[in-house]
Amino acid sequence: MNLETIDGFIIDMDGVLWHGSDPIDGLVAFFSVLREVAIPFVLATNNASLTQQQYIDKLATMGVTVIADEILTSSMATATYLAEHQPDEKRRVFVIGEDGLREPLIAQGFTLTDLYQVNQVDKGITDQGADLVVSGLDRKLTWDKLATATLNIRAGAKFYATNADTTLPTELGEVMGNGGTIAALEAVTGATAISIGKPEPILYQQALTLLGTKAENTVAIGDRLNTDILGAVNAGMRSILVLTGVSSEQDIKDVDYQPTWIMDDIRAITNKLTIFGELK
Repeated sequence: MNLETIDGFIIDMDGVLWHGSDPIDGLVAFFSVLREVAIPFVLATNNASLTQQQYIDKLATMGVTVIADEILTSSMATATYLAEHQPDEKRRVFVIGEDGLREPLIAQGFTLTDLYQVNQVDKGITDQGADLVVSGLDRKLTWDKLATATLNIRAGAKFYATNADTTLPTELGEVMGNGGTIAALEAVTGATAISIGKPEPILYQQALTLLGTKAENTVAIGDRLNTDILGAVNAGMRSILVLTGVSSEQDIKDVDYQPTWIMDDIRAITNKLTIFGELK
């Protein structure tokens, strides 16, 4: 890995930096060396449940200090994308998700609708429903939320997703991700969700803007082939697959794209960064 050609890193979090609330070994040293060699980074995650500040606080409890401009979630990317593409008169949104999704949408000027606020044209009710349904990871998902989303989509609301991750790594193992919710809504509505997060290039493109770097000189670090690594390919970036999360070396044989490098964990990356720092 030639670090002289790397101007920045875009780093996934779940499965790369931690499993749930458990930090992966070498976390503090990894960030310390990143600061020492002065390679800027953005932590870019598909996980839509936490706010930017909650991620900052989570890292702080693990002994790592980051600033707001170093955190980008798929929720933030989704809110930014929709703000750029939705007309002002079409900004009513029904959200399946947590504060990590709700707050960025409110900050971008969207109005959030509530349960069972739905347009009913046959009754002359055309101003109660949502123009958009946006689904992100929701650990308090209910039948009422799914029903309201279904009714709005069937009434014509556009269907977006922060990401399509089927699973989420936790300290107890993999659990259902946002992809499960999307699959349920697609099955009952016949609509196909437009996903903003990885492997679509949008999240990475926004991260590049934050970094001020070009795709060819930026490297993505992730644990999941079909999101982190494929997203890097789609964005024209090189990538490092770490083996502490979802994908294994065996899985690479089953896909027609490849990470640029494969490393056991962030400690292996730290070792490379340390050597680079000593040679500078």
